[in-house]
Amino acid sequence: MAPMATPPSAGPGPRGVLARYRRAILDRSADDLAGLYAVDAVHEFPFRFPGLPARYLGREEVRAGYTALWGASPARPEAVHEVAVHESTDPEVITVEQTVTGTVTTTGEPFEVPGLLVMRVRDGLLVHVRDYMDGLAVTGAMRR
Repeated sequence: MAPMATPPSAGPGPRGVLARYRRAILDRSADDLAGLYAVDAVHEFPFRFPGLPARYLGREEVRAGYTALWGASPARPEAVHEVAVHESTDPEVITVEQTVTGTVTTTGEPFEVPGLLVMRVRDGLLVHVRDYMDGLAVTGAMRR
């Protein structure tokens, strides 16, 4: 007897969640962003820089962390430029190369932050994100 196939996940797949993730970032909506995460999701920042923890554990830490981060930051993202989206042999995982650009409101200076996201989506929700953001670019933009 052949093994049963795994049923497809409910909800949007990784690319659909990525589009909603980017919209939440551009809107600076911690509530919309948190709504994309499973209750017990993990969002990690492997490249640390001052002001960010190593990870957020769970949807509510994502909400609280981004609320605090965006509330304290004069950086206003205006666009996300997709460099590439790499499909995985695991249908739950995509790797995203992108650059976020915007303006520092206190100086009027533009900023550009390249990054890499590794996203795992299950049942239409993020369950694990590894966010490799260029912390030096962020710090440099805030110092100008």
